[in-house]
Amino acid sequence: MKSDVWLTPPWIIKALGPFDLDPCSPLDRPWDTAAKHYTIDDDGLSREWEGNVWMNPPYGLQAATWLGRLAKHGDGIALVFARTETRMFFDWVWPYATALLFIEGRLHFHHPDGSRAKANSGAPSVLIAYGDRAARKLINSGVPGARVDLRKAVAA
Repeated sequence: MKSDVWLTPPWIIKALGPFDLDPCSPLDRPWDTAAKHYTIDDDGLSREWEGNVWMNPPYGLQAATWLGRLAKHGDGIALVFARTETRMFFDWVWPYATALLFIEGRLHFHHPDGSRAKANSGAPSVLIAYGDRAARKLINSGVPGARVDLRKAVAA
């Protein structure tokens, strides 16, 4: 691969936005995902977060750290692979999220030049809402998939 940067399809941002902050924005982006962007050069994890956050975090082991930060912030939506059995989900999604949207089919992410990837993501994706505002955005978004309102769920 020439790059490990995989941009969120713009139709998802349009359906869920607007957002105040994207704390893990790519250096080069053909469209904005929020009013304010932190890139790898800004170290978004160490900066202050305000408002409604959009997050397509770096995938892999570091995704848990980003989800933990968003869970603590309590106002935003993250896009990650739907690995519901993982430690990351049990630590940062199940106890804190307010809603989930399991996206129908597999996403085609975009390259930094804006072109759509030829192959799909290779795994199912989920949008995770933290906070009531984010849950409402997610549930009312029109993004095709299965919605789960965790505010109404009862833990076993």
